[in-house]
Amino acid sequence: MKIKVLKKEETELKIEIEGSSHGICNLIQKRLLEDERVDFAGYDVPHPLASSPIIYLRMKDKTKPEDALINAVEKVREANDAFGRELDRVLKI
Repeated sequence: MKIKVLKKEETELKIEIEGSSHGICNLIQKRLLEDERVDFAGYDVPHPLASSPIIYLRMKDKTKPEDALINAVEKVREANDAFGRELDRVLKI
């Protein structure tokens, strides 16, 4: 997976994630939209044969969009860890 910054401004960020899918982008978008400082968050897969979705993010205030993105990814990571622990518990691994 490779991340490429396409646009980085004071309140906006646009990145391309090569080799990714709807799954990870959807999770990140959902966590971004839970942040009250985020004005807009979305993603697009410009071509179905090219696995390089683009995530868009715009902030309401002067918060750096990269800080909101990092925070969202941390929340996704925490949810993944919690899911793994619960799966281990129910499967008794």
